[in-house]
Amino acid sequence: MSTHIWMLFAVTETWLCLTPGPAVLFVISHGLARGGTASLWANLGILSGNTFYFLLSALGLGAMLLASHDLFSIIRYAGAAYLTFLGIQTIRGAGLAVNDTAAAERAQSGWRIWARGFALQVANPKALIFFVALLPQFIDARRPIAPQVAILAATSVLIEFVVLGGYGYLAGRGSALAQQPRFVKQTNLASGVMLIVAGAGVAAAGLSSSR
Repeated sequence: MSTHIWMLFAVTETWLCLTPGPAVLFVISHGLARGGTASLWANLGILSGNTFYFLLSALGLGAMLLASHDLFSIIRYAGAAYLTFLGIQTIRGAGLAVNDTAAAERAQSGWRIWARGFALQVANPKALIFFVALLPQFIDARRPIAPQVAILAATSVLIEFVVLGGYGYLAGRGSALAQQPRFVKQTNLASGVMLIVAGAGVAAAGLSSSR
């Protein structure tokens, strides 16, 4: 892998991390509701999901999934439906919603937060599309695949940890806002709409690629 390709991947990864999506919303919601430590557990859950996908890519399973158009489409639409459902639930005060009773929930297990973050990222169709469609563009098929995937994985984890950590830190600093009903309602509405739009975008991309 050339330095140019690696730098291009780093820039692409940074841009994608900064773009608000389910992972960012998950970390922010836990930072607002339960503080910085909870946002760190959420961050680790998301990164574990990414590491799982990098492992699949290193084993060649990602390429197999991409080659199976029907299976890939099923997973894509299932993920899009999940994002839409999560958005609706968030607007209703569940899902990734912040709630004004969060102070009573601060003792929630860190491992439980980690597990939710891992499950969210594994089910996130945007992550799936990245790993089976975009990631191969940065890999030189003429060279050993596993070392290249390892380098990209380490780069991705470092960048995403810093970016999500920054989001979580800022959310933790503003956790007092989670006690204000008006802020909670507006935040949940905005987060829910973003999730629904993300789900619709993934579904629309699938429809256009199948034509």
